[in-house]
Amino acid sequence: MNIEISNVCNLQCSFCPEVIRANKLMDVQLFEKVIQQVTPLTELVCFHLMGDPLVHPKLAEFVAICEKYGAKIFFVTNGVLLKDSNHELLLSPAFHQVNFSLHSFFDNFKGKDPTLYLDKIFTWTQDAFEKRPDLYINYRLWNLQDVRGSETENVEMLRRIENHFNFKMNSAVDVRKQKSLKVKNKLYLHFDTEFIWPSADLPVLGTKGTCYGLTSHFGILADGTVVPCCLDKEAAIPLGHVQRQSILEILDSPKAMAMLSGFKQNKLVENLCQRCQYIERFQ
Repeated sequence: MNIEISNVCNLQCSFCPEVIRANKLMDVQLFEKVIQQVTPLTELVCFHLMGDPLVHPKLAEFVAICEKYGAKIFFVTNGVLLKDSNHELLLSPAFHQVNFSLHSFFDNFKGKDPTLYLDKIFTWTQDAFEKRPDLYINYRLWNLQDVRGSETENVEMLRRIENHFNFKMNSAVDVRKQKSLKVKNKLYLHFDTEFIWPSADLPVLGTKGTCYGLTSHFGILADGTVVPCCLDKEAAIPLGHVQRQSILEILDSPKAMAMLSGFKQNKLVENLCQRCQYIERFQ
């Protein structure tokens, strides 16, 4: 369950497309309304679709609402805004997993020393080992084998992780086959490669295929619009609005059911899906 509490990010990564929608921070009342409805439906609530959740000034209130209703949080951040004021917050028992997208650092600060950035994340991680040994932590480090040249800095980031945690990774890892590697306790390295985000402006790639949208996940944008998947960043497939309908009504709508039926029959009924490169990963 992807709840976009903010479509605003403090960085502009080359692998993350620009948000065309107006900047928006979800308000606390809307968030609580959503959490009340989705907690019985989902295992995890992800504070992300676009934007970085650490941008939101009322993040602590959102975490408290999740604690109140028993919702477990899946958290994705670039980690640049990690600081003393939110250090303890991310150790709340409401968090199930925290992901740091480390590859975003050099993508935005090419040639800059990452020591201070990594020290904050390493310190928080060590604290989590002691206070939240059940908490899953992912260091995302994509494009380690990028042929465009960014691999050098990402490999340097990997070396610093190895040195800090006294860990050695096999340099021949194939990220197409192995996406995750345990470092220590419940800390993992997560590997992947970039992909092209779907857009109505792209050419049609095909009308056959399937997806996990509306099966394993769906999303709610910062303004309350429900979308079928985490890649529908501009609400190209709006299914409804949580201020006007219940989430169950929206998920049971003719448009949502037509998409699900199409996926089960290997048919892509929506224009955005027909232009989605990510779907090729499920073939």
